[in-house]
Amino acid sequence: MQGFLDLPEFSKIDLSKVESQLDELLARSSQKIAQLSEIEDPNWDNFLFELDQVVDELQRFYSPIRHMNAVVSNDEIREVHNACLPKLTAWYTELGQNRALYERTRKIADSEGFKSLDTGQRKSIEDQLLSFKLGGVALEGTEKERFKEIAAELSLLSTRFNENVLDSGNAWRMNVKEAEALAGFPQNSLDLAKQCAEEKGEEGYSLTLDFPNFYAVMTFADDRALREKMYFAWTTRATDAIDAKWDNAGIIESTIALRTEKALLLGFDSYADYSIASKMVDSPQQVLDFLNDLASRAKPSAQKDYNDMQAFARDEAEIKVESLKPWDISYYANQLKKKLYDFSEQDLKPYFPANIAVPGMFDVTGKLFGIEITQVEDADVWHEDVALYQIKDRENGELRGAFYMDNYARKGKRAGAWMDVCVGRMRKQHGLQLPVAYLTCNFTPQVGDQPALLTHNELTTLFHEFGHGLHHMLTRVEHASVAGISGVEWDAVELPSQFLENWCWERESIDMVSGHFETGEKLPQDLLDKAKAAKNFQSGMMTVRQLEFGLFDMQTHLRTDSPDAKAIQGILDSVRDEVAVYDVPTEVQFQNSFSHVFAGGYAAGYFSYKWAEVLSSDAFSKFEEEGIFNQETGRHFMKSILEKGGTEKALDLFVGFRGREPKIDALLRHTGLAA
Repeated sequence: MQGFLDLPEFSKIDLSKVESQLDELLARSSQKIAQLSEIEDPNWDNFLFELDQVVDELQRFYSPIRHMNAVVSNDEIREVHNACLPKLTAWYTELGQNRALYERTRKIADSEGFKSLDTGQRKSIEDQLLSFKLGGVALEGTEKERFKEIAAELSLLSTRFNENVLDSGNAWRMNVKEAEALAGFPQNSLDLAKQCAEEKGEEGYSLTLDFPNFYAVMTFADDRALREKMYFAWTTRATDAIDAKWDNAGIIESTIALRTEKALLLGFDSYADYSIASKMVDSPQQVLDFLNDLASRAKPSAQKDYNDMQAFARDEAEIKVESLKPWDISYYANQLKKKLYDFSEQDLKPYFPANIAVPGMFDVTGKLFGIEITQVEDADVWHEDVALYQIKDRENGELRGAFYMDNYARKGKRAGAWMDVCVGRMRKQHGLQLPVAYLTCNFTPQVGDQPALLTHNELTTLFHEFGHGLHHMLTRVEHASVAGISGVEWDAVELPSQFLENWCWERESIDMVSGHFETGEKLPQDLLDKAKAAKNFQSGMMTVRQLEFGLFDMQTHLRTDSPDAKAIQGILDSVRDEVAVYDVPTEVQFQNSFSHVFAGGYAAGYFSYKWAEVLSSDAFSKFEEEGIFNQETGRHFMKSILEKGGTEKALDLFVGFRGREPKIDALLRHTGLAA
C-alpha cells in the first residue's frame, strides 16, 4: 500500500500562536498518557502503538519550529523557541519518569506474547526500558525532582550555547577597501566578499565568519596578519574576547557539572559511563584504548606532515616564514599540496557546479539503491534557497519518503552541516506515514549569475549528509522508535554517511556529479588522478585533530569533580600534549564553540566519528571487491543496514552485511596509515 507524506505547512505557521498551540497539545497528550497509564492488560496495539502516536504528534508539531530556529533564526523565532523548550523538556522528562508506563512496558517484555512480536517491536521495547532507566524512572522524592530540574537546566544551557556561538559569529565583520589586501584570493571568493559588501551597502569587500569566507582567508590570503586576525576571530567565538555576554565558559562549567550530577543520581560512575550505556562500545576505557591506539599509529605520520610543511614554508614557499603559526597551516598546506601533486582544491571547483553535483548525487544513489529522486514543484518552504524532493522506488514507483535540501550559508543560519528528522516513518491508524528529512549545509552561495560551485570537500559533505538522510528515509520499519536512525546506537549512526563519501572519489561516480560550469566537461582524468594522489595529504594531522576532539570529550566527561573553565582548558591542553603536533595560543578557546559536545548529541560520544569510520571503510571495501555499482551489493547494503534502522544491534546488522565483524584494516588503508 502506498504511504503518505505529512509535510509541514511553513507558510501557515503563526509564531504568535505556537506557544498556546503547544500548551493545548501538551494537555491533550498528558490526558492520553494518563489513560494509557491505567491500562490493565497492555500489549503492543493498545499501549505501545498508542504511545508512539502521542510522541509522533508532538514531534511533527515542533520539528518545524526547532528547525527554523537553526536555519532562519531571528528574535521572534528565538523567543518562541525558548518559551516552548522548557515546556517540552518538562513533558518528556515526566514521560521518562512515568512509573506506570514503565511497569506496563516491563509487563509486555515479560509476557508470553513478547516472543511473538517481530524483531523491531522487541528491540523497541528493550530500547524503551533502557530509556526509562536513563530517564530516571527509578528515582524517588527529592532525587526525582532534582533530575527534572537538571533536564530543564541542560536544555536551556544547550540553547544558550548555540545562540552565543551564532551571535558572536554574526557580530564579527571586517571591511576591506582594496582588492590588493586580499591578494591570493581565488576570483570566486573575491566576488563573494564583494557581494557581501554590496548587500550591506558598503564599498570594497566584506569578510565575515560564515565558513566560506573564513575558509577563503585561511587557505588563500597572502596577508599573514589578515589570516591571524581571522583565526583569532574564529577560535574565540563565544568567549569574552568578543563580548562577555556571549561567553560560553560558564555554560560549559554548568553543563559538565549537571551532566555529572545526572549520571551520579542514576548510579553511574560518570557521565561517560551514562553515555556509553546506550552505545555499541562496552565502556569508556574501550573508547580510550581505541582512540589512543589510533593516535599511536597516526602521530608519527602527523609529525612528518607538520615537519614537511614547516620545511617548505621556511625554505621553498614564495612568502617564507621561519616558524609556522596555526593561522599559517591551511595556507601553506594548500601551497605544499600544489607543489607535491600539482593540485589545489580550486582546480576542481569549476567542475562541481551545484546544479550538476546535486542531481548527479541523486543519480549515484539511484544506481546504487534502485531509487529515483525528483523535485516537488511549488513546495511550501522556509527560505527561497530550499527545495523539496521525493524518493520513489525505480522498479515499482513506490513512494519512500521526502527531504528538504537547504545548502547555502546565510545570516541567521547555524554553522555546519547536519541531517534532522522532520517526520518519522510509522504505521498509523489511517495508513503508513512516510519519513521526511531536513538536509542542511553551509556551502558557498551563488555569486552573481555564476552557479554555486562546490569544492571537493563540500561535495563530500553533501554526500555525507545525504547518507544520513537515506538512513532515515529508506527504512522499511513501521515502528517509530526503531525506524530510520531511531534506535541506532550513536556510535554507529555515522556509518551510512561516511560510507557514501567514498563515491566522491571513483571515476564512474565522478562522471555523474561533475560538469564544468562553462563547458560541461567532466572532471579530467589527470585532475582526478592528482586529487586521489593527494587524498591522504596530511591525513596524519587530520586524524590526530579528530582524536584530540574525541579524547578531550571523553576525558572531560569521565571527571566527577565538576571542573571549572581553567581545569577544562587543562584537560584539553593535556590531550594536545599527547596527540597534537603543534601548539596553539593560550587565547584560543576552541571548546567554547564545540557545539557537537556542549550543545548537541555527541557528549561523551564524539569518538563515534572514528569508531563508525572503521565500519564505513570496511563496508565500502566490499564494494571495492565486488564493484562500486554492483547492484546486488548495493541492494544488500540497503536491505541489511538502511532499511532495518534500529531494529537490531548495529554490530549484528554490520555482520549481516559484511559476513564478519569489522576490521580496522580498510580504515588504515583508506587514510594512508597502514604500515
